[in-house]
Amino acid sequence: MAQKERHKGRLIDHIGLVVRDLPASKAFYTAVFDALKIPIGGSDGADFWTDELFISSRGSAEVRGELTGRIHLAFQAEDQAMVDAFYKAAMAHGGRDNGPPGERATYHPGYYAAFVLDPDGNNIEAVTRAGAQRSAASVRITY
Repeated sequence: MAQKERHKGRLIDHIGLVVRDLPASKAFYTAVFDALKIPIGGSDGADFWTDELFISSRGSAEVRGELTGRIHLAFQAEDQAMVDAFYKAAMAHGGRDNGPPGERATYHPGYYAAFVLDPDGNNIEAVTRAGAQRSAASVRITY
């Protein structure tokens, strides 16, 4: 099989979600990110964030008060155990099943993922790809 190369971390600067219930979303995403070993980056009462993802209440000064539509976000996981932990954490903190952990061979061999709906109905996925190698754990940007 020919080796494929993908670049991650260079296209998206940031993504914003506007949610109905910020405390419920914060509990959900804090648990999910803990399972993925990604800390919450910060919070100011109307927003919270980690890495490229910013989650805001309708009252946040940075948004116009409109809820975002249903979207799909796929988070990278180190291995299958991390995907399983993501699913378990999501289900215990307000998530709804949208596809339990398992291999999705129709996507490509070794694609192991779980899908949940967050408190606002967004389709949230954790995925690991067998045989994939990272060139770095993350890209650090300072300014």
